[in-house]
Amino acid sequence: MRVITGQARGMKLITLEGDDVRPTTDMVKEAIFSIIQFSVPGAKVLDLFAGSGQLGIEALSRGASSCTFIDRNKAAVDAVRENLAHCKLVDSAKVENTDSLNFLKLTSAKYDIAFLDPPYRQGILDKAMPLLGRVMNEGAVAVCEHEKEYQPAESYGDLKLRKRYKYGKIMLSVYDKSSSDVNKE
Repeated sequence: MRVITGQARGMKLITLEGDDVRPTTDMVKEAIFSIIQFSVPGAKVLDLFAGSGQLGIEALSRGASSCTFIDRNKAAVDAVRENLAHCKLVDSAKVENTDSLNFLKLTSAKYDIAFLDPPYRQGILDKAMPLLGRVMNEGAVAVCEHEKEYQPAESYGDLKLRKRYKYGKIMLSVYDKSSSDVNKE
């Protein structure tokens, strides 16, 4: 696993070992950043269920202004910190060892981009997405990685599905945050 482009291009990242670890493949990571490329520079990013932190690190490498990494697994948080130090991106990062759903309920921070790649087949995405809208800025984008058999809702409050993309066994659902349509005709 490596950083694809930007200031940390080519840097190798460590990942966790185990049966329930699914690092995002380079092909899917390249697709994600192709989809959101114009939103990244200067963005405040949230990497929820961060794992090794590779998506947030890629965003920082490509010019995001900051990234908050959230994972409840202590080993994952340690891996994120080590990867950030190796890539010299510590100054623009915040790393929290906490439950992602509790974080979404309690934080007052606002973000422009959110990456959600929770454990599969546990219903976590359906719990996280309704909470996500309140921490996203107007015009923000959320990228959800999930198994292709699962179909998240078309909308979660003011987060509306832009498009779904399929890559083998993996599906990406991309949501945009837009204002309420109350005053639009």
